[in-house]
Amino acid sequence: MVNACKPKNEASNIVFEEEILNIEDLGHLGHKNLSDYGFFTGFLENLVPAKNVHPYELNTPLFSDYAQKKRFIYLPEGSVIEYHPTEVFDFPVGTVLIKNFYYDDVQLINQKGLIIETRLLIKKASEWLALPYIWNSEQTDAILEITGGVQEISLLGKKPIYYQIPNMGQCKGCHQRNGTLQPIGPTARQLSRNHIDDRGDSINQLRRLSRLGLLNVSEKEVFPKLSVWNDPKTGSLDERARAYLEMNCAHCHRKEGPAKNSGLYLMSSSKSRHALGIMKAPVAAGSGSGQLAYDIVPGQPEASILLYRMNSTEPAVMMPELGRKMIHKEGVALIRSWIASLE
Repeated sequence: MVNACKPKNEASNIVFEEEILNIEDLGHLGHKNLSDYGFFTGFLENLVPAKNVHPYELNTPLFSDYAQKKRFIYLPEGSVIEYHPTEVFDFPVGTVLIKNFYYDDVQLINQKGLIIETRLLIKKASEWLALPYIWNSEQTDAILEITGGVQEISLLGKKPIYYQIPNMGQCKGCHQRNGTLQPIGPTARQLSRNHIDDRGDSINQLRRLSRLGLLNVSEKEVFPKLSVWNDPKTGSLDERARAYLEMNCAHCHRKEGPAKNSGLYLMSSSKSRHALGIMKAPVAAGSGSGQLAYDIVPGQPEASILLYRMNSTEPAVMMPELGRKMIHKEGVALIRSWIASLE
């Protein structure tokens, strides 16, 4: 995606002024335009990272209406990430996690590739700030919209959808952990995958960050790895299904999450069959249960509330309840096969 407009963004050092990140003043939460941060060089839509901005990928990402994502971490000069083997890393103050949502030429009907939104998570002292930016039609910049937005998207082979860009409150709804906003994706198990570096060499993303002096971890550390949900070479059906549920559901359905009172805990590390939903009656699903009795009935996908809610777009039924307007057919097929295999 190349734009003929003059590049707006050549900065290599990002400076956050105190008033820009004043969470008490909604008019001064962050820069008005994405380009003002200096995260990228050249034409903004090409998303070429500037100094101190590092690309990364996840093994099993969240489904977002088939949108693709380009992720980056901005780290302040001289700062280091503290490694944790099981939870989200401890990032230094001033870190920004940058997630760009886009559709490429092949996905869209009679339309060039399109970046829809960029979400920033900014580390401020002990808390994080979530800011949504919506890209303009010319694809030259993205503008801060704390109330979110909606955009009609026509995907090839699928019904048109009204893609929803979350507002700041909705961001916190998914990213809440023990009552505070936290990142979801950047864990050792998600980031443990190969990355092609500037020299064309393939290297584990975590090892690369470590060797650049950006991640505090031993060279001898053996990194855990989450399965890639749609790649059988990376894990069994059970491992891939559990990875999918962890990323798409467990940000709420875990002991520290906003859905903790449900008693349904979908982290792949969960060992209890009951907590996983197997022959567990719902606590308060209401009409979302479809008049089914249990979250998961082994060997019976169509009798399982979990699959019923994944396979719906009805607001009172669908799960996850935010972040999608479409049914992820491939994800539903994976979970259907997994439930059918359970005994």
